[in-house]
Amino acid sequence: MIQLGFVTAIMPEQNLESVADTAAKIGYDCIEVMCWPKGKADRRYAGITHIDIEGLNKHKADDIAGKLNDKGVSISALGYYPNLLSKDKQHARPALAHLKKLIKSAPKLGVSIVNTFIGAEPSLSDEANFKSFRKTWPSIIKLAEDHGVQIGIENCPMYFTQDEWPSGKNLAHSPAMWRRMFEVIPSKNFGLNYDPSHMVWQHMDYLKPIREFADRFVHVHAKDVRLDQDQLDDVGIMATPLSYHSPKLPGLGEVNWGKFLSELGDAGYRGAVCVEVEDRTYEGSRKARRAALCQSYRYLKNFLP
Repeated sequence: MIQLGFVTAIMPEQNLESVADTAAKIGYDCIEVMCWPKGKADRRYAGITHIDIEGLNKHKADDIAGKLNDKGVSISALGYYPNLLSKDKQHARPALAHLKKLIKSAPKLGVSIVNTFIGAEPSLSDEANFKSFRKTWPSIIKLAEDHGVQIGIENCPMYFTQDEWPSGKNLAHSPAMWRRMFEVIPSKNFGLNYDPSHMVWQHMDYLKPIREFADRFVHVHAKDVRLDQDQLDDVGIMATPLSYHSPKLPGLGEVNWGKFLSELGDAGYRGAVCVEVEDRTYEGSRKARRAALCQSYRYLKNFLP
């Protein structure tokens, strides 16, 4: 049975217990918990720490798991989305160290999935970044195997701001690249945290990957996107993508969620589908963000048992 949840990044001012209370009251089954290292974020939706893994011992982990269990809410995954392949080693090295800590910490919390990005240096070509991937990622997946953790790579290209242009900050942006990555690392602990919205603004079929990569789906994000064709006609596809598209709540964009969830079910997916709120219409207040979660829950439950 598919579990419906949400990504906790949209509730940065609340602690984990408060976030779980919100999830339980609305009816969500699970939450993807943000686990960034404490400190200043370098972009929107980043730098949020709902579980601080520094010093996380069995007692603290059991306390967290127990409180969530009492509310009937589970953790679908731990989330941390840095750029591991950045040429800025002052970013990449600490990010890699934190990701490894997160992989080791997940089993303490009874969690078997860690979601992240592959990373990429935006000033380099895909081929150059792929060489970096081959050097960096096999040992990460080996560590995940050793701890019984699956890594879910989100397919967001990270192409949204000028410093991310032209190659983006996440190499795992297309089915062609996923095939190459899975050929290099065939481990079943290496999978996808699939977000259909990123396929839409790249003008790709968002249903086809479900059929080909079903056995690689370890987690799913529910985010929609609205394309502005007039603006796209004006600036073209070489412009930064936020020039012609806007992230939206499920049901307010281009994704046919009935078809999408039907395809997921037919493909045998039985994991979490977590709403990722990045719709700026709903970001003005805590009340508006909660309303976004309520609206998304009501809409998506139409297509789930």
